[in-house]
Amino acid sequence: MKKSVFGFFALLGLALSSNNNLSAQSNLGADCGCPPVASRPEIDVTSLPGYTAISGTFGGELTNGATFTCNNTYILDAKIYIPAGQTLTIAPGTVIKGAPNAIPAEATALVIMRGGKIMANGTESCPIVFTAQADPVDGTFPIGTHGLWGGVALLGRATNNLTLAANGTYAPGAGNGRLAVADGLGVLEGFATSNPQDRFGVQLNGVPVAGETIGTFDDDDNSGVMRYISIRHTGANLAVGNELNALTLGSVGRGTTIEHIEITSGGDDMIEIFGGTVNLKYCSTIFGNDDMYDWDLGWTGKGQFLFGMKTSTTSMVDSDNGIEADGDDNGSNNLPQSHPILYNVTLLGNSKSTTTTDNTGMSAINAKDKTEGEIYNSVFANFRQGLNLIKSVAAPRTFAAGGQSWHNWTNNPATPTLATATTGNGTQSLRVVCNTFVGCTNPLTNGTSGSSAGTLITSGADFTQFTVTDMNQIVTGNTLPGFDYNFTVDNTTNTFSVQNDVIPNPALTVSGCPVAPIDGFFTPAPYRGAFSSEPGTNWLSDWSYSAVLNHSKGIVACPTDLDQDGDTDVDDFLIFAPAFGTSCN
Repeated sequence: MKKSVFGFFALLGLALSSNNNLSAQSNLGADCGCPPVASRPEIDVTSLPGYTAISGTFGGELTNGATFTCNNTYILDAKIYIPAGQTLTIAPGTVIKGAPNAIPAEATALVIMRGGKIMANGTESCPIVFTAQADPVDGTFPIGTHGLWGGVALLGRATNNLTLAANGTYAPGAGNGRLAVADGLGVLEGFATSNPQDRFGVQLNGVPVAGETIGTFDDDDNSGVMRYISIRHTGANLAVGNELNALTLGSVGRGTTIEHIEITSGGDDMIEIFGGTVNLKYCSTIFGNDDMYDWDLGWTGKGQFLFGMKTSTTSMVDSDNGIEADGDDNGSNNLPQSHPILYNVTLLGNSKSTTTTDNTGMSAINAKDKTEGEIYNSVFANFRQGLNLIKSVAAPRTFAAGGQSWHNWTNNPATPTLATATTGNGTQSLRVVCNTFVGCTNPLTNGTSGSSAGTLITSGADFTQFTVTDMNQIVTGNTLPGFDYNFTVDNTTNTFSVQNDVIPNPALTVSGCPVAPIDGFFTPAPYRGAFSSEPGTNWLSDWSYSAVLNHSKGIVACPTDLDQDGDTDVDDFLIFAPAFGTSCN
């Protein structure tokens, strides 16, 4: 059938109307028959059938599992645990809120225990929202509000590299031992080692600790499904370096589905991964107070289409790395070392350069503690440092042979020695290839510790490897065509007076670069960054809080924005005018 382009004007009215509805979110889940959020009665989760308080956990277990439906709002009024053999099912369009707690150790959270499952299968038209109890879920709650409740944690039985007795000069109880209960068995940051409910992994040997049996890892472990989920205003702070993350994945297996996840305004790391084999796809982290993506303890999963941006306020106490990458916190030679494979990442910093006690990296990629891994076809912008590689193996950590993350990255074929090592291990087990670094003050650095500012590298073998061999591109300042990392937001009113543009135009091609394998997880993507430049393909559109905030050009689907620059203006009219009065199929 033919339709006249006169329909353009009808679409204009529809677009304006839909955007007004989008900004309010009061009809979240309406497409699924859910009532307005404000009219939904609140239900305390501790009042549900089967809830059993567990001493020492500051909460308890839902021993019968539970089903959350969108006709109610559910209040996490304690730490809520889903035990082995039970499932928490959350219907599309449902809102779950974390209650505040004045005592940091008692921060509310949702924890899926080993053997338990979460089936939170939201949809593009009916996402699931986790947020703070004070949030009216109407788009008005300040994005500058952090740490009002704990967050969501999934605990599994997949591989990690935890050992109770730490290597090097660290005594047991420090480094990776800080989280270890036994070899292969750990406890999450912010939780108590005495509670089996808070543990991840499997005790591999020795005398079983209370509540454990000796077993083996299961890399196909399945903790359930999290799809089209928004998690907001989390990260209760127990102490410096010991905070709850928005989404924590501890030894989670590749049988678990984590995709279309959005984290907003987290007080600590937005997504932190402790070991495991879990894969991430279509994830966004915005306006967080610490690292966007943090891996540790031998994570060997995959990731594709990952986005992140800091707040524009550089005076934030934290606001640290885009990616903080650790083999393990003790810098040991425990195997496996972290070795994730990532394609198509876009991360935007805020040019912050002032260090604080727990946040001194401020790198797009802070590779430390012997991490391995592969990062391809991505865009990193406006960080103090681009790729920071830790090189020193001197005190206070005396590592076993093997060097540091720099030694895993450099293509120098020599074998490293101990603390005086100056050459690489020849394997290039850390690859950062075919990425674009935009407006990063120090694009390539190597440092002496995991958090200090590295030494700028502008020439020599390392610089040649970075720019020529590994085909990374350095763009000085905010000059990449079609791409603009600047934005201005009022963190109280959520008003963006300046939008950024996260999609280079023309697209950055990947000619000669590694191509994402067709393996059932990765999607072919012949461009650098998280988003295709094709109109209408932005995977944050419509369902996400990003679309409500409208912080980046091209997120909100708008049929009148013909040139896809985020505005309906004279440029769009000039595209339309020559076709006025014609018809198309």
